Amino acid sequence: MRIKKFLAGMLCAALLCSLAACGGPGGVGETNADGEKVFHLRLAHNLAEDHAVHIAMTAWAEAVKEKSNGSITIQIFPNGTLGSETDCITIMRAGGLDMTKVSAATLGNFKNEWNALSVPYVFNDKDHYYNVMDGEIAQDMYQLTADAGFIGLTWLDSGSRSFYTAKTPIRTPADLKGLKIRTMDSQMAIDMMNALGGSAQVMGYSEIYTGMQQGNVDGAENNVTALRDHSDVTQYYCFDEHTRIPDIIVLSKTVWDQMSDNQKQILKDTAADMTDGYKQAWKDFEDEVLEAAVNNGVELIRDVDMAAFQSACQPIYEKLKTSDPGVYSYVERIQNAG
Repeated sequence: MRIKKFLAGMLCAALLCSLAACGGPGGVGETNADGEKVFHLRLAHNLAEDHAVHIAMTAWAEAVKEKSNGSITIQIFPNGTLGSETDCITIMRAGGLDMTKVSAATLGNFKNEWNALSVPYVFNDKDHYYNVMDGEIAQDMYQLTADAGFIGLTWLDSGSRSFYTAKTPIRTPADLKGLKIRTMDSQMAIDMMNALGGSAQVMGYSEIYTGMQQGNVDGAENNVTALRDHSDVTQYYCFDEHTRIPDIIVLSKTVWDQMSDNQKQILKDTAADMTDGYKQAWKDFEDEVLEAAVNNGVELIRDVDMAAFQSACQPIYEKLKTSDPGVYSYVERIQNAG
């Protein structure tokens, strides 16, 4: 871990030196024949190059270059080369990156209102989720971190998150009692586990396999694509679908403010096209992973008492009303859109 952080720091330093040489954020150092600034953008994410996200972003970068006649290029740094999602945002705010892909849950660490998307069962179903993320509510949320130096550009489906375990099928909240479940480093995720009766164990994604193998945790919660990495140590994947937390592509506001209206529109339009196309790509990816997981012996539990899970999570809503009215106002907007 120390070596990875050291390497990330060294690469960040190199990027910052490159930034200075290129004349500012976005690698701006020239103009084209139309008088527009030329941007050489750097985008980082923590997924592998064969992941659907990276494939979609690569195609997006090509579309942006073509539509902008080369006035905007995007260089992609995959595989968590620059560290965690939080690390990438920190580097972006320092000027060493221009864009990054992060979970909406990570953005909650920078502006509380983003936590509304992590509230369990805030979305009724996939159609409700798509309606919100393609609409005005998401557009408003994209501006929440403008004061922090970055804004949202678009979203990518990341499916629904459910519990998967090494030994115990989960059909009701009572089945979680006494189980240690790995969660993200998110207070909302921890509150959810407390409400459902399980024990939240915060650890990095890379630690889950060993944790389940050695019995340090009994399971985890994530979308089905986690089974690509964890099916060997998973016996049950249980479709309680407690959250639908999208991925968000965020962009340096300094870079955005330097772009022409034409360039901004190109980024918006091509990003929206990527989001739409990715919905089917994501489903295909999930289906592929699920088929492989079943062939590897994972049992899919679909007869889950969803109403019981929703009822158990109601105290989270009551707490938000008083503890974080800003988040709760977005929760109400989301639910009213259903």
